[in-house]
Amino acid sequence: MTPKKANIVGAGPNGLVAAAVLAEQGFDVQVFERNARPGGAAASGSTLGEGTIVDLGAAAHPFAYGSRAFAHFDLAGHGLQWDFHGYPLAHPLDDAESVFLHQDLEATMAQFPADRKIWQLLHGPLVRHPQEILDNATSPLLGIPPHPVLMARFGLRALPPAKLLASAAFRTRQAAALFAGSSAHSMLPLSHPFTSGFGALFGALGQSWGWPVAHGGTGSIIDALLRVLDGLGVQIHTGHQITHLAQLPDADLTFLDATPRQAVQLAGDQLPARLRRRFERWRYGTAAYKVDYLLDGPIPWKDARTAQAGTVHVIGDAAELAQAERQVAAGSMPERPFVMVVQPSSADASRAPAGRQIIWSYAHVPQGYSGDAGALIDAQIQRFAPDFKDRIVQRVDTGPAQLQAWNPNLVGGDIGGGSLAGTQQFFRPSPSLNPYSLGVPGLYLCSSSTPPGGGVHGMAGWHAAHRALRDLGRTEPRNYGS
Repeated sequence: MTPKKANIVGAGPNGLVAAAVLAEQGFDVQVFERNARPGGAAASGSTLGEGTIVDLGAAAHPFAYGSRAFAHFDLAGHGLQWDFHGYPLAHPLDDAESVFLHQDLEATMAQFPADRKIWQLLHGPLVRHPQEILDNATSPLLGIPPHPVLMARFGLRALPPAKLLASAAFRTRQAAALFAGSSAHSMLPLSHPFTSGFGALFGALGQSWGWPVAHGGTGSIIDALLRVLDGLGVQIHTGHQITHLAQLPDADLTFLDATPRQAVQLAGDQLPARLRRRFERWRYGTAAYKVDYLLDGPIPWKDARTAQAGTVHVIGDAAELAQAERQVAAGSMPERPFVMVVQPSSADASRAPAGRQIIWSYAHVPQGYSGDAGALIDAQIQRFAPDFKDRIVQRVDTGPAQLQAWNPNLVGGDIGGGSLAGTQQFFRPSPSLNPYSLGVPGLYLCSSSTPPGGGVHGMAGWHAAHRALRDLGRTEPRNYGS
């Protein structure tokens, strides 16, 4: 019997996971990638000179560490290793010590005794079940979650706007700032409903298995996936840009690891008219302005312990953070933006030459921002590390337009595949119980614009591939843990 064939357009983590699922089921799979290397935004390179490893997109990976798709394909057995810092997260404060998310609930709460009870209430049940809570978070929202009771408990914590919860529930600036910083990973104004869910989720993962970095760079995750695909006989064509589906060979299934805008460009008039109109109206959200630094030593934080943190939220108090995110969403660039810093080489010496440090950072900026936010990022870090600028040996600034030129899925600098505001948080990319189908037999979307959204975890590709197999009557979706 001739094996069925599948095409994958785009070699990001979701596209590669979809390819692996299908190849494991006996499909003859080909992947087409425009760039010279697979990986999408989960890539690394030596952009700061010989001997450096810089994460070109994502850097810290609480989702990847617990990804059921990555566990199923045993990426650890294919060479993936994780590095952990002394603290998953630090949040510097003006005129005070930094506050830390410890990889331990009790140690975190010890920093703010007045908020111990509310912090325990918000995070305790989730910290005890990190795998189950991540399984729920990385499943399609429109359906029965793998762990419904835990999902109900999480939903109660997720509903309030983070700004409201932080101001009403916490007495200390430390707890409020720590929670608000994690909530800002939603890339939404903190006045939006459900932003507390991001604070609870990221906080719970940090206080259980942490926010690790991939040893040797985020590209190591892709390298492990490529070894899996090589063993399954998947063909990967790099430097091969597909601009229309007509360029692809005949196949039974085709998957697009692309956002709605690219899906319209690729599929054209093949899409149903209603879906095409929805895709043409798809809203892209808050953008990133990225700066990578090579330093002659660690960042000289006022609170020296901050150098031991993998991720640092650089903004100040919760109120300042909420104000900055509100301005960005309204299209205005704040003077003090939310800046996220990752310090990978303090745990992974392979990232930089001896005596040097690699620093990865980005600021939240308005969608399509064309200005220069590099000086604002410098100033925010300098605010909490006064001699920071003296440590800079080299830097590379990458604005939203450059991010999109490198990876067309990063439209206007949006790193999440589309805004989570309004109905797009729940109906990604359409209000359907089969959000992966493009309304054409055999044609599916498997990008971060589909459930469960952004992040390096491969679960959109996992769910899309299993849904396609189910539509073919080939198999039921695999149970978690299989």
